[in-house]
Amino acid sequence: MIRLVLMMTVLSALFVGVGYVIGLFFGDPELWALGALVIALLLNAFSYLFSDKIALSMSHAKIVSESEQPTLYRIVSSLAASAGLPTPKVAIINSPAPNAFATGRGPNNSVVAVTTGLMGIVNENELEAVLSHEISHVKHKDVLIASVAATIAAAISYLALAGRFGAFFGNSKNNNAGILALVVSFLAPLAAMLVQTAISRDREYGADREGAMLSRKPLALASALGKIERAAKSGVKMKVNPTTSPLWIVNPFRGDALLELFSTHPLTSKRIDRLKEMAQTTAGMS
Repeated sequence: MIRLVLMMTVLSALFVGVGYVIGLFFGDPELWALGALVIALLLNAFSYLFSDKIALSMSHAKIVSESEQPTLYRIVSSLAASAGLPTPKVAIINSPAPNAFATGRGPNNSVVAVTTGLMGIVNENELEAVLSHEISHVKHKDVLIASVAATIAAAISYLALAGRFGAFFGNSKNNNAGILALVVSFLAPLAAMLVQTAISRDREYGADREGAMLSRKPLALASALGKIERAAKSGVKMKVNPTTSPLWIVNPFRGDALLELFSTHPLTSKRIDRLKEMAQTTAGMS
């Protein structure tokens, strides 16, 4: 909860700051800052209450029934029971890019989503290992923090876009304010991405470790991560908002040099190395 409150506070302050600077250009910074504050508070409440629905919508995921995906449901149900959690809902994303994520405020209303591309390249052991990683995120409510961050960061991006549009096409006579609004509108989304990065990388290592303990298949998870990483680097793209990157098991935007600089995930090669070390030092794992 401390991490969640700090993250929401920082992103909200950034949102208000962007509103104020854009307001300088339009001649009423206090009104813009107040409006941004109200919107930020509403976004915080809305993203907290509806983080699962927002994440599913932003990733174009569709919840499916057990009859539609019996294998997925069987694996998710078994892993959730082993973790002492209710069985999450299951969603499918129609995308050739292999990847997966989990979302929801907590274990009682969580969703685990995988892409059709992932199901096409992994075997059942690798799929189980990936899903165990996501179940671990659910257990520790990492998905709530990532979902709220993604929602507010997306709002900052849209506000910054409005600022750029106004700076380019507005009729303000305050050239200095216009230049400042233009600069801030470019820097603000990068700052929001840095906040996401700070809260995301450590939890990926944690979910790898605990997911491997849950499935008892660290090498299968390492293999799956390698396949997902190779697909991302080969240019297989996901048509989703970049602010959702913390949600995914592997950053789907690895082909973009700037986005990789601000990656919300540790290097996949380091994650794989840790999992291989774990397999060597933990008896009974494969």
